[in-house]
Amino acid sequence: MTDAPHPSHAYLVGGGIASLAAAAFLIRDGGLPGENIHILEELPVAGGSMDGRGEPGGYVTRGGRMLEEEAYTCLWNLLETIPTLTDESVSVREEITEFNAKWPTDAKARLIGKGAVILDAADYGLDARDRLELTRLLVLPESVIGARRIEDFFSPHFFATNFWAMWRTTFAFQNWHSAIELKRYLLRFMQEFPRMHTLAGVRRTRLNQFDSIIRPTRVWLEERGVRFEHGVRVSDVDFTTEDDGTRRATRLHLDRAGQGDSYELGADEYAFLTLGSMTADAAYGSDTAAPELVRAKRDGGWRLWEAIAGKADDFGRPTAFNGNVDEAKWESFTLTMRSPLLLHRIEELSGNLPGTGALMTFKDSNWLMSIVVPHSPHFEGQPEDVYTLWGYGLFVDREGDFVGKPMAEATGREILTELLGHLGLSDIEEQAAATTTVIPVMMPYITSQFAPRTTHDRPLVIPRGATNFAFLGQFTEIPEDVVFTVEYSVRGAMHAVYGLLGLDDHEIPGIYHALADPRTAFEVLTAALA
Repeated sequence: MTDAPHPSHAYLVGGGIASLAAAAFLIRDGGLPGENIHILEELPVAGGSMDGRGEPGGYVTRGGRMLEEEAYTCLWNLLETIPTLTDESVSVREEITEFNAKWPTDAKARLIGKGAVILDAADYGLDARDRLELTRLLVLPESVIGARRIEDFFSPHFFATNFWAMWRTTFAFQNWHSAIELKRYLLRFMQEFPRMHTLAGVRRTRLNQFDSIIRPTRVWLEERGVRFEHGVRVSDVDFTTEDDGTRRATRLHLDRAGQGDSYELGADEYAFLTLGSMTADAAYGSDTAAPELVRAKRDGGWRLWEAIAGKADDFGRPTAFNGNVDEAKWESFTLTMRSPLLLHRIEELSGNLPGTGALMTFKDSNWLMSIVVPHSPHFEGQPEDVYTLWGYGLFVDREGDFVGKPMAEATGREILTELLGHLGLSDIEEQAAATTTVIPVMMPYITSQFAPRTTHDRPLVIPRGATNFAFLGQFTEIPEDVVFTVEYSVRGAMHAVYGLLGLDDHEIPGIYHALADPRTAFEVLTAALA
């Protein structure tokens, strides 16, 4: 804790992991009293995209996150501070370490072909041209790559390889996504290159991330007096610019339960603004209904950024990310199984117990469907005789192989039919359907942060001259780091807090560079040339 004078209040817009982490760093490292921190969230629950809950008919999570040991240094730094809900003497970080030691990841069925045949995923299938094209992308500066797409840098053979099938489904890349982001991912997760076929580098939480990370973090913050204000939408922010170029946020404009309101920011008060949302306008389906694809920006996830973007030339360009729903969307689904039948058949096929197999991708699936079976229980309070499975499809507009319609138009029951077909388990469809609930979720902006972009489309965490405001979330610019990760949100929060409060004596963990380690570099080279 520092002895320096602290600001009177801090207002954090959005209740996702970026804001929760910023609040924790303000208290732990900045010495700010928790009761002086206000988290303003439109939804009735905190956690943002890191959700996980029970619906009336079954469990659901919109996304599945696989954490990583070497690269997630800021996340581990945060979670070393947060105790678990079951034992205050054990940190969340320690719980994750212990859980993964007990249930290590070793996927034996990373890729599945037609007829439910397990493919040799250890054969990456890269030829000399593929390796040359990868090398070329890695050595080009981002300023030269610019807004070009991944498909601009590779030949058709590369996109048919096992390597690309595994890499793209692990991280949810489309061929039309930003080549800059792919380059960053290749560099950031190069240590995973030799173990892509087993995903042995994956680290998972004991329960879903909402129960294992968000809930303990919120409890820790509330115990220190942090104020969560739900039902509050921040619609705009006023800024001033002085002659010397310094800039301040002076007022937050709010919508509180349909009524206009505002917070005026004093001379020593701070604003941390989350920009955009990858899960904005997510829509849920059911066993009998396909989820709606919402294109109208109903829920306000993008409105704040759109309102302030035109106020300064370095506040970013949200239209670069939310302007093409068809290139950003995909659909996930959660199975709630009240019988172990399907689970046991997947175990027999994959050779993995639940929680040890990571992603299973059906390489020839028209939807490019992938699934993962977590360790049970995966949700707080989940009964012993209830099991879950999560999956997603990247190509939601293509007709399915077994249901004859696009995934975007498929009901939960039809998604189950498609899944069983790829697993070669159509013989148990009637039994499985009678005991399984499938909740699909359509997310129109889920990979929007991968959109092709220029260097000016994302604002810096702390824009030039900013004295009391910073930007948070997946749509800020952090050099060398990779979006679509929890680490990115937490690292951005650390930069924001340490930078604005002048915490020069607190070091932000560096970006991990796998190739700086000779042993890792050798393993990467060996895998690439195999």
